[in-house]
Amino acid sequence: MSDWEGVRLHVVTGKGGTGKTTVAAALALALAEGGRKVLLVEVEERQGLAQLFDVPPLPYSERKLAVARGGGDVFGLAVYAREATYEYLDMYYHLGRAGRALDRMGVIEFATTIAPGMRDVLLTGKTYEATRRRRPDQNFVYDAVVLDAPPTGRIVRFLGVNSAVTSLARVGPINRHAAAITDLITSPRTAVHIVTVLEEMPVQETADTVAALEKARIPVGAVVVNQIRRPHLGVRDLAAARRGGLDRFAVATGLRVAGLAGSDALVDQLLTEAKAHADRVALEKQERAAVAVLDRPTYELPRLADGIDLAALYELGAELSAQGAA
Repeated sequence: MSDWEGVRLHVVTGKGGTGKTTVAAALALALAEGGRKVLLVEVEERQGLAQLFDVPPLPYSERKLAVARGGGDVFGLAVYAREATYEYLDMYYHLGRAGRALDRMGVIEFATTIAPGMRDVLLTGKTYEATRRRRPDQNFVYDAVVLDAPPTGRIVRFLGVNSAVTSLARVGPINRHAAAITDLITSPRTAVHIVTVLEEMPVQETADTVAALEKARIPVGAVVVNQIRRPHLGVRDLAAARRGGLDRFAVATGLRVAGLAGSDALVDQLLTEAKAHADRVALEKQERAAVAVLDRPTYELPRLADGIDLAALYELGAELSAQGAA
């Protein structure tokens, strides 16, 4: 059973370099398992999803990316502020082609640059529309929507922009649209998941983001600890390596048994690497404790030595599913 029953919008954020786009894609695959239909949305105009799933660049329309385990489907959408503006003007002001004429006159660029948060309103608005869209039988088109959101340093401002807009535009379609988006983002139908790695700065930024989201009354989801590296040594050997007390003779003997020349230089190098590894394991233990203090559901994903491809995404999705994320 999923930890997130009733959540329709899964927002995935994280400090740059933690692998948030990879985790968002893996989560979408996990959520789609068993015949469900999931939309994976990106808003940073990087075409990160196309690269991950090894498909051509995504247009401003929904495209099937992958089939999940059990027959579910993952669709992808790359949202561009300019195209979202055309759609917005047509939907709420019935401008049609006139919207593109305004673009040629520079009006749209002016509006999205000068108007406070208008660009983010358009990006979140497209995601909002996908979460509420229904089929003729009144069931939702998508069982869940996963948003590969901006990094943690910008996430609260990005998600909270619609609240600010409602205070500026107090009447009219902009106000109503922004209020509806705010209602979704601050409701139990949304969960913001934060991706981190076990290093001091990402973990601290994760803690700061949890506090900022709670202050903004935006629901905090899980913490996903990515790129976990399992210890290569046992507990006793790790302690010995940290204090420089590993048995040189045992290391040299192990090299000879493996058919390698156990020179003093090679033994010294291995002992140095063992100490660095032990120090890293100790640091990760300390940072894992800091993550635990946040008191959020926590999932751990392994570091994959061969890099990230579609097979790796399926592997990570299965890990998330097994841990209760979907």
